[in-house]
Order: sequence, then structure tokens, then C-alpha cells
Amino acid sequence: MKIQRYLHLSVAAAVATIALKTGAWWVTDSVGLLSDALESVVNLAAALFALWMVSVSQRPADSEHHYGHAKAEYFSSALEGLLIFLAALAIMVAAVDRLLRPQPLETLGLGMALSVLSSFINAGVAWMLMRASREHHSIALEADARHLMTDVYTSAGVVAGLLLVPVTGWQWLDPVLAIAVALNIVREGASLLYRSAHGLMDRALDPEEQRQIEAVIAAHVQGWAADGVRADDLRTRRAGRHRFCELHLHVPEQWSVGRAMQLRQTLAAALIERVPGLRVTIELAPVAAEPLAAQPGTGHDPIEEG
Repeated sequence: MKIQRYLHLSVAAAVATIALKTGAWWVTDSVGLLSDALESVVNLAAALFALWMVSVSQRPADSEHHYGHAKAEYFSSALEGLLIFLAALAIMVAAVDRLLRPQPLETLGLGMALSVLSSFINAGVAWMLMRASREHHSIALEADARHLMTDVYTSAGVVAGLLLVPVTGWQWLDPVLAIAVALNIVREGASLLYRSAHGLMDRALDPEEQRQIEAVIAAHVQGWAADGVRADDLRTRRAGRHRFCELHLHVPEQWSVGRAMQLRQTLAAALIERVPGLRVTIELAPVAAEPLAAQPGTGHDPIEEG
């Protein structure tokens, strides 16, 4: 299934949950359920924008974007973070008003049933999106999945609280829970903005992927260490679903171009096999020289045996 189809599913789920949660709020007049409905509106807006950005990210490189458009996915997660903050503000305003002017809740049974049904829909879609995000290495899908799961958790908290209102008689419990939901939403929004900013700044690959890359390089360099072959200035970065690896490979000056190229191709193939989808750039240089592009202090220590 293409990434866009997963996001189409997310859009459909958002529309369904908006209808269910709005109905739950309508029959109960619960500000907690209203907060849930508002968050689902954010889910819909985020899914639509993510669908657009994923389509942009898949455009091929052109004369103005030589490295493609993969970073477009980060804009969708950043916008989702901003929308989450706006939804949290709206929830808090409604909750404070209800806290100052409490009102009895009505028809809780039907309202909670609708909310629980919407949570099951969101949980199922979130599970599919998270699995797809790992398969396609898509931060847009992951952000949407995590936001949907936040919706599930907050819905569970609201429903649990509403069960306590008729038992305790504490009408203030409903708006207090709504405020708690808003604070949880703010936390999720901050997390998405943080990750989006790191993605736009060319953050290195995850430590585990970095270790795998270093292990492959060390294994290949070890076989030619006696000839002085070494690798250094390893740099990695992630751009949306794409992962990049750059390094310098130093070979003896007396080697033929063909022999050096063969070693480079073998190393690049091994790296791609270990980290599928990795885009590898290896710059060749004599053992005693540094490429002009090298910048002291910006790369890693030489990757050699031992």
C-alpha cells in the first residue's frame, strides 16, 4: 500500500471520529468530550496536510532541488504540532468557563459509547500507520500515528472521569479532566515540533544505524589495513524517508583507478545491504592526502580495525 493510501485512511478515520465525538458531546454536554472532538478536528487537518506534504516529498529532484523534496514531510509534523497547541488553547478556554459555571451532565451512557467506538477506530488506524511508518521510514506517518494514539489515551481518561462524575457528584471533575487533556496535547505538540526542527537541521541517523554503518566500514577497511587503506569523516543525515551516508576512503596512490573504484562499490553495496534504502557517497583520496571538502572537527575519527 502506498503512503498516500494510509493517509487517506487517516482522513476517513478523522471524519468518522469527529462525527462520533461531536455526537457524544451533543448528548452529554460534556466539555471533556468536546475537547476530544476538537482534537479530532486537528487530526483531520493534520492528515490532509500530511497527505499533501507526502505527495510533495515524492517528487523527483529538479533544477532547483538537486537533492529532491524529501524534507517536505517535516513541515506536516511541524504544522501538526502548531495545530495541537491551538486545539489545547480552545480546550482550556472551554474548560475554564465550565469550571466557573458547572452544569450537570446528561445521557452519559450513549455519549461514552460513541466516544469508546471512536477510540477503537483511532487505535486501529494508529497501529496501521505506525507499522507503515517503520516500513517506509516516514516521519509524517509516524507523527500522525502518535497523534492518533494520544487521542485514544485522552479519550480513555475522559471516559474514566465521566464515570466518576455521577458516583462522586463532583461536577468540576469534567472540566478539570478537560484541562488535563489539553496539557497532554501540548506535550505531544512540543514533541512533534522538536523532532521536526531536528529533521530540518539534518540530524544524524539513529545511534543503532550509525553503529551498523561503522561496523560495515571497519570490516571492509580491515582487509586492506596493511596497504594503509582507511576511512574517515563519516557523516550521516536523515531527510524525511531518505537516509544519507558520506565518507572519505583513502587508498594507496599506486592503486589503479579501477581497483579503487571496485573497493568503493563493494563498500557502498555492503552499506546499502545492511541499511536498506541508504544513499551512500564515498569520496576517494590518496592515503597521505585529505579531500578538499574535508573540514577538520566536523567528522568522526578514522574508522579502522581495532
